[in-house]
Amino acid sequence: MADDLVVKPGSKVNLRHIDTSSKKGVPAREKADAETEKNVALIGKLQDVLYGNGRRSLLIILQGMDAAGKDGTVRRVFDEVNPTGVVVTSFKAPSALELRHDFLWRCHKDVPPRGSIGVFNRSYYEEVLVVRVHRDKLLPPELQSQKHLWNMRFKLINDFEQLLELNGTAIVKFFLHISKEEQRKRFVERQQDPDKQWKLSPSDFEERQFWDDYQDAYEEMLTETSTDHAPWHIIPADHKWVRNYHIASIVAGALKDMKLAYPKLADPSLLRRRFD
Repeated sequence: MADDLVVKPGSKVNLRHIDTSSKKGVPAREKADAETEKNVALIGKLQDVLYGNGRRSLLIILQGMDAAGKDGTVRRVFDEVNPTGVVVTSFKAPSALELRHDFLWRCHKDVPPRGSIGVFNRSYYEEVLVVRVHRDKLLPPELQSQKHLWNMRFKLINDFEQLLELNGTAIVKFFLHISKEEQRKRFVERQQDPDKQWKLSPSDFEERQFWDDYQDAYEEMLTETSTDHAPWHIIPADHKWVRNYHIASIVAGALKDMKLAYPKLADPSLLRRRFD
């Protein structure tokens, strides 16, 4: 089923034609939840092998509209990973220092080292999404008049991800695809839940006015940056349990594909030594 979720390199994405509530290829809820639990446990086990081996790393990128479930994905899918083996980085508005660097700089320094899993909750892709939608406010003046800016950034992103892949970092990218109506329901739930009201911000109301602009930006981004070495997966995310099922399965598969093993003990004589 995972292959059905992958954006084939060179194919054109039309998000309006992709069902955000699809359960295609997903078993009934009880069985799906059991399979998710199994894969979550497997991710925890394979992360330990990844750490012990120390030769590869895994970068997971989560993108999606507000309330698409990025935080919920992190909590659910990495529930059994040793906290020392995974680093989650959430990218907010760039600082003054970050704005003085190239657009990849602030993310490059947080790429996971070998032996670790890194999760980007939003990423450098914001530079071809929110910056594009609000270019008049967020794009530096010296870049305002540059022609082909977005195509140039797509190419730089693809080259950057290939650099990471050549240096041992596997990249798995997820676009959490929800409907505008599902987003509205989740925002209303936040309003009504005292434990979640802190998440509300004025932008939750304002950004909905730009829904179509964001969909257009996402479509082009997904089309231009899904590559053989770092493909995008479009995850139907209206149902949280379906989202978790797909992502846990794909992440577990990515770790299995590394075919890693624990390193052999450098000094076998240590196995025969007595502890006094």
